[in-house]
Amino acid sequence: MSTPSLLILPGDGIGPEVMTEVRKIIDWFGANRDLAFDVSEDLVGGAAYDAHGTPLTDETMARAQAADAVLLGAVGGPKYDSLDFSVKPERGLLRLRKEMDLFSNLRPAQCFDALADFSSLKKDVVAGLDIMIVRELTSGVYFGEPRGIFKEGNERVGINTQRYTESEIARVARSAFELARKRSGKLCSMEKANVMESGILWRDVVTEVHQAEYSDVELSHMYADAGAMQLTRWPKQFDVIVTDNLFGDLLSDLAAMLTGSLGMLPSASLGAPMENGRPKALYEPVHGSAPDIAGQGKANPIACILSFAMALRYSFDQGDEATRLEQAVEGVLADGLRTADLLGEDGATPISTGQMGDAIVAKLSASL
Repeated sequence: MSTPSLLILPGDGIGPEVMTEVRKIIDWFGANRDLAFDVSEDLVGGAAYDAHGTPLTDETMARAQAADAVLLGAVGGPKYDSLDFSVKPERGLLRLRKEMDLFSNLRPAQCFDALADFSSLKKDVVAGLDIMIVRELTSGVYFGEPRGIFKEGNERVGINTQRYTESEIARVARSAFELARKRSGKLCSMEKANVMESGILWRDVVTEVHQAEYSDVELSHMYADAGAMQLTRWPKQFDVIVTDNLFGDLLSDLAAMLTGSLGMLPSASLGAPMENGRPKALYEPVHGSAPDIAGQGKANPIACILSFAMALRYSFDQGDEATRLEQAVEGVLADGLRTADLLGEDGATPISTGQMGDAIVAKLSASL
C-alpha cells in the first residue's frame, strides 16, 4: 500500500509552535514504529490571508480533499479583526469543514489522573473521566434557511432556522453508534423533543437507526438541558453522547471544562469514506490561536499531539499506536512536567512547548 498522506495546516498564533512538536511525534513513529506518512504543509487562516489575500486558497482546498487526513493548528487573532467577514481567518476553517462535508465532530473529554485537581468539580467526580461527544457539524440552526436580520414594522428581527433532514440525522447517528460499539456499547442521544419538532424527528430517526442496525448498543435519550445538568452532576454516567449542532457546541464546551484545561483537548471532524475506505477527516486542538503567548514557548502542545493520536485511531487504523501516544502523554503528566497553563499554586517551574514535546518523545522511546 502507498504511504498515507497527511496535510498539515499550522495556521496562526501558537499553531506553528504546537505543530512543530507534533512533527517530532510523527518523525518518531516513522523512525521507531515503521509508521511513515507522506507529510505536506500549507497555509490556512490569517497566514494564508497574509500570503494570498484569502484564508484558504483553492489549491489548498484541493490538497485537503486529496489527503488521507488534515491536521490543523489554530486560526485567527486580533490582527485580522478589521477584515471583512468573508475573508476572516475562521472562514478558512469553515470552508474546510463545509466542502469536505465533515458532518461528525468528535470531542473527547478525558481527565488524566494527574490533572484531576484542575477541574472545578470535585476530584472523585472527574478522575478517570473518558467520554466522547459526537456533534452534528454541517446542518442545524447554524446553516438552516431562512436566516438573517430583517425589518418587521418598526423593529429588527433576527432569524435562524433549526432544520434537519432524516438522512442528516441518520448519518451522524451511525457515526455515534459505531463509536459506542467500539467503546462500552452505550450511547445517549440528546435533543429537545419536548419543545422542538426537529427534536422529535431527531429522537425518532436515532431510534429507527438503533432498531434497524445497532440493537446491540444500549441507547438512551435525554433532553439536552437535563444532559447539561447531568454532565456537571455525575459525568461518568455517560460514554458516548450524540447531539445536534447547537447543543453539541454547548455541551462539548461544558464537557471540555470538566477536564480542567482547554489546552489538553483534541477533536476530530469526520465525513464519508473515500475510495480507499478512510473517512474525510480534519483533526485540530480545541484551543484557539492564543496570540497573547504566541512565539514565547509557553503554549501547551498536548491537545495538538492528542489530535494526531485521534488521526492514528480514526484515519489510519492504528489504535494500538494511538494508545501508546496517549499513555506517553499521561506518563509525562504523572512525572509532574507541566507547561504554564497546567501549573497549580505550588510554585513549580513550567517547561516550554519544546520541552514538553521532547518529554513525550522520550516517554515514547521508553515504551519500546
